[in-house]
Amino acid sequence: MLSYLTTNNLMHAVDIIIIWFLLYKIIQFVEGTRALQILLGVGTVILVKVVSWYLGLITLSWLMDQLITWAPIALVVIFQQEIRRGLETVGRRLTIRRARIDNALEHQLIKSLDDALQYMSKRRIGALITIQRDAQLDEYIKTGIKLDANITGQLLINTFIPNTPLHDGAVIISKGRVAVAAAYLPLSESTRIPKELGTRHRAAVGISEASDAITVVVSEETGEISITQNGDLLRHMDQESYLNFFDRQFLPVPATSVDKNHWWRKGGRLQ
Repeated sequence: MLSYLTTNNLMHAVDIIIIWFLLYKIIQFVEGTRALQILLGVGTVILVKVVSWYLGLITLSWLMDQLITWAPIALVVIFQQEIRRGLETVGRRLTIRRARIDNALEHQLIKSLDDALQYMSKRRIGALITIQRDAQLDEYIKTGIKLDANITGQLLINTFIPNTPLHDGAVIISKGRVAVAAAYLPLSESTRIPKELGTRHRAAVGISEASDAITVVVSEETGEISITQNGDLLRHMDQESYLNFFDRQFLPVPATSVDKNHWWRKGGRLQ
């Protein structure tokens, strides 16, 4: 038994564990996106190559060789968005978190969001509000109309009143101020998003996949309040639930945990 416990064998075991871990993370990262289907296609090409080589099918083997040779370039082009998101995620985890904005500003942010959400939800006014955290949102802020205003519930409400110049797109809150309105956010391509949800929810999930921002959505059809963070969609939020969530995210003292029944994750909705 001890003869198997050599340094060489241990290193091989560690090597295999690391490879399986990386594969697991890759599959977890692309789950629910078009990347998963493309990766399955790449796996099929490799399988056909191995089978054709084993059976001596020279022409088919040569053709698969050509596909495999050019595949890396094609994958970089096709997966550029996913690769970028992955690198941003790694970068965020390696970056020391910056100091939070002043506690008074955080309380003002929560109160303003609460005032606006209560008003808009009852009247079914659609809204999309993104709050910047550690990751910079400059590229999305550039797409909006500059406001650089203090955060108030009245400003948020007026911004999303239907048929006004700023009601389309997202409001982005950065550094304790309303930076812009009518900003464009990236749409998620996840197949896990329920089909009854529209563009606002896809944009909210999309920005949460591309950054660590927190985004609040008010449905124009139902008045339902949802929150996205880190690729997760938190639905059917009542006032108590979203206030608890905001307290946990923005204030130093942890608040009561949010009911798990609200969470929808990449693997499906928790029951």
